[in-house]
Amino acid sequence: MTPVPRLDGALPQSLKDLGGTPIAAVVIGGGQAGLSVSHCLGERGVDHVVIEAHRVGHEWRERRWDSFCLVTPNWQCRLPGHPYTGSDPDGFMVRDDIVRYLEEYVAAFRPPLVEGVSVTRLRRSAHGVFEVTTTAGEFTADQVVVATGPYHTPKLPRMAERLPAAIEQFHSSGYRNPDQLPDGAVLVVGTGQSGCQIAEDLHLAGRQVHLAVGSAPRVARFYRGRDCVAWLDDMGHYTKNIDGFDDADAVRLRVNHYVTGRDGGRDIDLRAFARDGMRLYGRLTEVEGPVLEFADDLKTNLDHADGVAESIKDAIDAHIEAAGIPAPTEARYRPVWQPDDQPGTLDLTEAGVTSVVWATGFARDHRWIEIPAFDGRGYPMHRRGVGSVPGLYFLGLPWQYTWGSGRFEAVGRDAEFLADHIDASRRLADVCGTLTGAPSALASALPIG
Repeated sequence: MTPVPRLDGALPQSLKDLGGTPIAAVVIGGGQAGLSVSHCLGERGVDHVVIEAHRVGHEWRERRWDSFCLVTPNWQCRLPGHPYTGSDPDGFMVRDDIVRYLEEYVAAFRPPLVEGVSVTRLRRSAHGVFEVTTTAGEFTADQVVVATGPYHTPKLPRMAERLPAAIEQFHSSGYRNPDQLPDGAVLVVGTGQSGCQIAEDLHLAGRQVHLAVGSAPRVARFYRGRDCVAWLDDMGHYTKNIDGFDDADAVRLRVNHYVTGRDGGRDIDLRAFARDGMRLYGRLTEVEGPVLEFADDLKTNLDHADGVAESIKDAIDAHIEAAGIPAPTEARYRPVWQPDDQPGTLDLTEAGVTSVVWATGFARDHRWIEIPAFDGRGYPMHRRGVGSVPGLYFLGLPWQYTWGSGRFEAVGRDAEFLADHIDASRRLADVCGTLTGAPSALASALPIG
C-alpha cells in the first residue's frame, strides 16, 4: 500500500479526488490503538487513512502530569511491529518517553496519517457507506474503526459547583505539578490510579494532602522476587478474555488497581501516607460551602484494597507451588495504620485547603456518531470490537476482549483481530462486486467467519 501523504490540518488530495468512491477503511484516532490497527491494515494491503484530531501522543503529552509514568513495565509495550527494545525492560516509561515511543512508531512504518483534523460527524447511508465529516472536508468509507478510546470528557460531580469560589479546582487531566496549585493544603478526591499517584506527588513535595478514598483496589508492585505484573503475565491473566466472566458488563466497569512505576516502581500504601501525615477520609458525599461530608467507609475501603492485593499474592503463591518455581519467600503485608475515629467532615477554611483535584474519571462522548451502535448506557455494542452495525469497529476500550485491551500490552492483539475481519470483508466485497456488480459496501453486511 502506498502511504497517504501526511498533511497536517488538511485531508490528503487523494481522498478529495475520489469523486464519491469510498476508501476501504478509515481509522478515527491516532493513539496507540489507531496506529496499531493501521500497521496491521498496512500489512494486509488494506487502503486506509488515519485521522487524528491533534498530533500523535496528544493524550500522553497534554493530559498527564509531569511525573507521570506507566504502571506496567516497559517489556509489556508490544505494539505491532514495534516492541520495546530499550535498555530498561523492567523499568517504567515516563510521560516524555511514552510520547517518544509513539513518535518512533510512526517514523518506523509511516502510517497514512492525517494530524490536526477532527471528525465531527459519522453517518451511514442507506447503501451501507459511511459518510465521514471532518473539519477539513468530507469523504466516504466502506468500513470505520473508532479508535478514540474511552476517556473523552473529564467528569466532575455536580457538588463541585457548591465549593467556595476562592477554592481553585482542577480535574486530574489538568494537573501538572505541585507548583501549579496555590500555596496551602490540597484535597484530592478519588483513589483510582490517577488520584493515588497525584496524592503521592503532592505528598512527596511536602504539601498537606487531604484524600477522599474510594473503593478502588490495589496491587503490590513486587512479590517474591518479581514484579507482580510478570507473575500475572505468566499466569495468563492478561489473555483471559471477557467471555470467561458471568457478568461482562460489570467487569468492563471495574476500576484499575492502584500502584506506581515511579522511581523504579513501588506500592502505593495509603495507610503509610496517613502514618506520615496525609489525612484520609471516606467517600465524599456532600458539599455545603466550605464544609465537606464523607461517608463512614474509610476502613472498609482500605481493607478492601488490601484484601485484593493479598488475594493476588495468594494466586501467585499457588502458581509458584503448582509449577515448582524456586522463588524466594516473602512476609505478607501488615497494616501500618488504622483509621480510628477519623473525622466525617472537613472544613476547608479551617484546614487551610486552597485547591481541590478531582480524580473522578472521564465520560465517553460519542455524540458525533449518528449511528444506532450503542446500548442504553451509551456503551458501544460490539463483539471483540466488531460493532453491531456492519462495517463499524471499536478499538482501545478497557476489557474490549482481555484485561490487556486498551493497553500497550494487548491492544495489538485486538488490532490484529479487527484487521483480519476488515480484510476479509474487503475481499468478500471485491468478489461480490465482480460477480454481481453490487456496491462494495453491501458486502460488509454479510457475516464473516
